[in-house]
Amino acid sequence: MSQMSHTSFSGFTHAAQQAQQWVNELARDLCWSEPSACRLLRSVLHTVRDWLSPAEMADLSAQLPVLIRGIYFEGWNPSVPACERKKSDFVLSVRTSFGYDDDVDFDVAINAVFKLLDRHISHGEIVQVRNSMKKSLRKLWPVD
Repeated sequence: MSQMSHTSFSGFTHAAQQAQQWVNELARDLCWSEPSACRLLRSVLHTVRDWLSPAEMADLSAQLPVLIRGIYFEGWNPSVPACERKKSDFVLSVRTSFGYDDDVDFDVAINAVFKLLDRHISHGEIVQVRNSMKKSLRKLWPVD
């Protein structure tokens, strides 16, 4: 029993460390506080999730660290269908979820999250996610 407890605890510790690493990287990239970076990551992940087909959404989630995956699925309503939207709709969704802030350039902030994903998710998956987005939104993704 103690072996099981130790394994579970180390798994939680590792999951927390991975999530913290992502948030720290994003905070450093944007020169933001960790709470703000975490809030942005959540806002962008939710918007990406809601814009992907169910199959693509699941493929992306499989490559996220456990705690980040939990954030990704938090509040998800599978009965709401994805629909075609413009870049401005995506940015507005992130901005609304994050909370209005005059000091935030949301194009830059969203690009920073996309760069984070690009560093941690397989290139093939990033290409599939990016290609599922409208052309105007793809411009916020890092260039190959």
